[in-house]
Amino acid sequence: MNRDAARFTSSHPFTLEGLGWNGSFASAFERYRGSYIPGRVSSRHRTVFDVITDSGFIQAGISGALHRAGRMPAVGDFVVLLEKPDAGVSLIVDILPRKTVFTRGVPGKDGEDQVLAANIDTVFIVTAAGPDLNCHRLERYLAVVHASGAEPVILISKADLADDPSVLTSAVAPVAAGVPVIALSAVTGFGLSALDPFLEPGRTVALIGSSGVGKSTLINTLLHRAVQDTARVREYDGKGHHKTTVRQMFILESGALVIDNPGLREVGLGTAGSGLSDTFPEIRELAAGCRFSNCRHENEPGCAVREAVAEGLLSQDRLERYILLTKELAFQQEKAEIGLTRLERKRWKGISKAARDIRGTKDR
Repeated sequence: MNRDAARFTSSHPFTLEGLGWNGSFASAFERYRGSYIPGRVSSRHRTVFDVITDSGFIQAGISGALHRAGRMPAVGDFVVLLEKPDAGVSLIVDILPRKTVFTRGVPGKDGEDQVLAANIDTVFIVTAAGPDLNCHRLERYLAVVHASGAEPVILISKADLADDPSVLTSAVAPVAAGVPVIALSAVTGFGLSALDPFLEPGRTVALIGSSGVGKSTLINTLLHRAVQDTARVREYDGKGHHKTTVRQMFILESGALVIDNPGLREVGLGTAGSGLSDTFPEIRELAAGCRFSNCRHENEPGCAVREAVAEGLLSQDRLERYILLTKELAFQQEKAEIGLTRLERKRWKGISKAARDIRGTKDR
């Protein structure tokens, strides 16, 4: 077992089932025989991956075919490993179909999404009492989590800094729109028991949030020992430092798996279109009464959503945020389509060049 990888895990025994393996993954793996074994990616270090198998940790690279196809494993992926005992190496040769995939949009002209983690059951969106508690940012987090297929849960950490933690949850409730909101303190233990239903054996939870909100402190508390470095938050603006630099999977004593992520400075929607309606479910329901099915809820006649605002049933700010995010999403999707077109042109140029080279060789 890799010594660096081993220090990040609990004493919980390694089994594929304990890692979240199910019938779907087993069915996808059936076509592999011989020296192939399945495993789950627990961390990535540039081009080397730590993979947990039935036998423990293996460090592996990726095959040339995967690299050329641009298919990079993510933490949480179930992968197919080819062991080469003679060379003393293992290679990841395939990525099994993902149950869920958690992505975010990244800056760039191609509108590509960045995969943060895969096969996640629940995402803890961690914010903190104080300056970091930003409801508009939470809407962005909720949109990308809903789009991933995972279940979102909002955690308000450092609740010990608030006179009344219930005020924190009440402030977030309108934005949460039915998503569980839990105020907690990793220092005092307040609220931690409310996490138990989400930390059952074989379930995978990912933590996301800004730097300094207490993700690493929470990981240390759940593991009952310090495995992640933490840093003090600046008092004048509540901002934290990036102490977590690598996505890493931890195995709790309960058998749950927890993935810590570096703090996110930006929460790009990317192509998370399917998550926006779940983030604003009240607008989705009201929109069913609009005169036009493609109503944008701006100046169209017969807009049931704007009528709800006029009647005080929906806040103007909530509608404006929805319209803003909808326009941003449309822009990102357009960029993604342009990026795919550009990629396809590049691919065909490569094919055409190869064909010309082959013809030239035959002519000589």
